[in-house]
Amino acid sequence: MTVDPHRPGRPAPVRIAEADGRHAVLAFSGDLDAHALGVLEELLLDHRLREPGAWTLEMSDLHHIDLACAYALLRAVTRAPEPAAITVRGARPAVHRTLRHAGLDTVADFEE
Repeated sequence: MTVDPHRPGRPAPVRIAEADGRHAVLAFSGDLDAHALGVLEELLLDHRLREPGAWTLEMSDLHHIDLACAYALLRAVTRAPEPAAITVRGARPAVHRTLRHAGLDTVADFEE
């Protein structure tokens, strides 16, 4: 379990669930807000995310994401020299709406 350094004793709202060089799965849970932005940005720099050509963003346990975090995801995807194929899985309607407002729907596929 990855611990959120800004909220000691609480699990981080995002973690790398798997990464094998071709595909990475990022698992989100709880609330991804301004308090978690630093954790998210640090995770997105993890060396395990540099190689995979495809990312799955598993968001079925994510209750809320703010625009700053949604933009951080968009920046990570669009600034990569070789952009990964992104699939967002299980986003609740409010999370999906925020991701769409940030423009993530232009670079990602959404699954129920």
